[in-house]
Amino acid sequence: MSTTKITLDTRFNGSSGPVTLRDAVRRMKAHEMACTVEPELLEGKANVFCDCVERGFTPLRGEIMAAYYVAERDAALDAFDRGLITEGELLQKRIDLDRQVLGHLSLS
Repeated sequence: MSTTKITLDTRFNGSSGPVTLRDAVRRMKAHEMACTVEPELLEGKANVFCDCVERGFTPLRGEIMAAYYVAERDAALDAFDRGLITEGELLQKRIDLDRQVLGHLSLS
């Protein structure tokens, strides 16, 4: 049984024909998602996704980890904005989240 390593240069058939994961992320960041997602939110998610793929995670797992990271980060910021947590707690949550998600990346 042979395995194929998926990288950002892996080609697949997209809706517009053959494309690499790297090109798909670039297109998504450039225009396709710009009308519905804030640019900095999209940039962060795309960066986590690319990090995951470059470290050997499947694109699906990379997407799940990126979505989780962004959702948790936004939930902590929302809790701070609503006065539910202090600035120190917000900073600690960000540190813990980075360690949890990005720490997993460094283990692979």
